[in-house]
Amino acid sequence: MNKKGIAASKGYAIGKVFIKAHEEIVITDAKVNDIEAEKAKLDAALKASHTQLEAVKAKAEESMGADKAAVFEAHITLLDDPEFTGAMSLEIENNSINAMKAVENVTNTFVMIFESMEDAYMRERAADIKDVSKRIISNLAGRGGDDFAITEENTVVVAHDLTPSDTAQLDRTKVSGFITNIGGRTSHAAIMARTLEIPAVLGLGDITECVKNGDKIIVDGLTGDVIINPSEEVIAEYEAKKAKFQAEQEELKKLIEVKTVTKAGKRVEVCGNIGKASDVDQVIANGGDGIGLFRTEFLYMDRDQAPTEEEQYEAYKHVLEKISGPVVIRTLDIGGDKTLPYLPLPQEMNPFLGYRAIRLCLDRKEIFKVQLRALLRASVYGDLRVMFPMISGIQEFEQAKAVVEECKAELTAEGKKFSDTIQWGIMVEIPAAAVMADELAKHVDFFSIGTNDLIQYTLAADRMSEKVSYLYNPMHPAVLRLIKMTIDGAHSQGKWCGMCGEMAGDETAIPTLVEYGLDEFSMSATSILNAKKLIMEN
Repeated sequence: MNKKGIAASKGYAIGKVFIKAHEEIVITDAKVNDIEAEKAKLDAALKASHTQLEAVKAKAEESMGADKAAVFEAHITLLDDPEFTGAMSLEIENNSINAMKAVENVTNTFVMIFESMEDAYMRERAADIKDVSKRIISNLAGRGGDDFAITEENTVVVAHDLTPSDTAQLDRTKVSGFITNIGGRTSHAAIMARTLEIPAVLGLGDITECVKNGDKIIVDGLTGDVIINPSEEVIAEYEAKKAKFQAEQEELKKLIEVKTVTKAGKRVEVCGNIGKASDVDQVIANGGDGIGLFRTEFLYMDRDQAPTEEEQYEAYKHVLEKISGPVVIRTLDIGGDKTLPYLPLPQEMNPFLGYRAIRLCLDRKEIFKVQLRALLRASVYGDLRVMFPMISGIQEFEQAKAVVEECKAELTAEGKKFSDTIQWGIMVEIPAAAVMADELAKHVDFFSIGTNDLIQYTLAADRMSEKVSYLYNPMHPAVLRLIKMTIDGAHSQGKWCGMCGEMAGDETAIPTLVEYGLDEFSMSATSILNAKKLIMEN
């Protein structure tokens, strides 16, 4: 039997099935008489969860490194967040409901908020909330931790879903791959699989119903194919594919220190996208030339107040000191699908076309200036390039630069240093900016094309909507025309143009982008070496 899913982590796994049991805990609406006793049960479950997560974090640091283990620090922070766990206690107190139901109610509210977001990364953060909630409920039910022991080599784990905690505990010496009913390429399970270099296929629908423990199975992490109980001939075919893939991966490592040059002799920078300062280590490990996108909004999230100037300064300084190449930092891109609990935004019919990103920052200068001051102060530690998001025309860019000048004057008066060589650019994600690229290029130092939004806005197709996602096509002629206009517009004024959307690491798009003359490609760290190879071949 063959099944097709989402190829989430490259590679081939050939082994035997181990089904991770998916046991539902029954949660009732039962009321409680002793509210204090129920709150005490919740507190005990929270403490047990805290202890378990500390152990999971330590194991993850050992197997995957501190940067990937940071997700469990976020889980621990969530346990300590009064907005989350405090609300559970209030549910018990106000409604006399049992602790499990209180946890479920609060979790559902938080998950609904995150799953309604358009950004795929943010939608998948709902998995963090579900993971922590599952742990609390498991402890309330007296089931304790979530370890599952794998004793045989070449085991393929089959599960309904794998939480971040589950994935962190996989033993790479025993587990050769995993497959799940649900999940996608941006889920934590997928991200961790790529970090662990374990082949994974997700979103198979009913795979747990199609196999039994001990079945032979092949997982093709390149195509998303899963073959159950294959013939000896098919196994031999995939053994050869696996050997070839492993040899190719070893060969790619030779490119870590190599500068990327196209066949035509053009030097191209291949950089990494990061969400937090510690992610810079993985970009360096994969041979990235620099940082093409630092998504600073993650500094503002999972907290009850905005980060201070000093906190931001330390984060930006860390990245600039760690990497020798250019660092493109995007100013706060909040609103639309990304909200902050301490920054209430107006309800809008279409927030993705509303009060967000640079529009919000220009209106809330007190927030914007804190970030700009931190960026300016950190600029003395490296090659800083600042990018403003959601720019639709020249006026917005000039307004943003005027705020920069205010900050420079303040810092000068305070005797604080900043670099005079900072480059100031824009993220081209609105079709209007692409159409006017030749004019905008007269004012900016660079462009970086944000293809995720550019494609959606151009084709009027929400890629997260199952009903219209088929329209979301990076290679649509209209999208390609806008990309070429942007690159040509930049070059007409002697400026450079990069790309930081997912398309930059798309194997099918890279040859066209090289042909168009794109100067910089920025992507997830694990895609860098393969992108280098493809760019050098074109």
